[in-house]
Amino acid sequence: MVEPMEVSKTLQEPADVPATKKAFVPLENNPEVMSHLLHQLGLSQSIAFHDVYSIDDPDLLAFVPRPAYALLLVFPVSETYEKFRQQEDEGRQEYDGSGPGEEVVWFKQTIRNACGLIGLLHGVSNGEAKNFIEPTSDLSNLLEFAISLKPVPRADLLYESQALESAHQSAASKGDTAAPSAETNVDLHYVCFVKSTNNHLWELDGRRKGPLDRGVLGQDEDVLSEKALALGVKSFLKREEEAGGGELRFSLVALGPSLE
Repeated sequence: MVEPMEVSKTLQEPADVPATKKAFVPLENNPEVMSHLLHQLGLSQSIAFHDVYSIDDPDLLAFVPRPAYALLLVFPVSETYEKFRQQEDEGRQEYDGSGPGEEVVWFKQTIRNACGLIGLLHGVSNGEAKNFIEPTSDLSNLLEFAISLKPVPRADLLYESQALESAHQSAASKGDTAAPSAETNVDLHYVCFVKSTNNHLWELDGRRKGPLDRGVLGQDEDVLSEKALALGVKSFLKREEEAGGGELRFSLVALGPSLE
């Protein structure tokens, strides 16, 4: 059973973003909050985020509207994850892609407490989801400029975007729990899985050196398909379980057709 998690204060996410950089109020792990943020920016109301309560029980999985265009994995940063991340990134070149030829659009995180926002942007900027962005909207304009930029100036574009900051601030105040301070250290991290137009499953995380190709999917397989889960989320869970780090806490949120 996948349990939705609220913002927790028990662990601190490693400070890859310098303390001198600006910070956002952490987003609540709440599909309504996530959807509100992106709808404000210009995502069509016809798609939205939904809790995923199980990745093993077909009956519970059937409640999630399909196709699922993106999948957000939300979890406390553990020693196991940090060790794997550092080992996998060691020796990799920093991603330097840009332009319309990119298979996926990746955003480097340079705003503190913004991993949730970066995860949402990854979800709607790639694959079929980007077709649901309203033309001439703030989100459309942001993505149009971002695509032509290399990762560092692309990150600067997000950093300086007033539209993005305003939408994030509005959404952060709409959660079910009191919003923490922007300076609060939270333990939750967001990783996004998307399916590219070339039918590859990509793991997108603004803390990594670039996008990570996790394998090929069938044309009819979305990010909640059995194969996609095996290549992505279940691979993560297996590492954590084998490390024996105690209670395994995580939640999943999928982007798919709206229920309204």
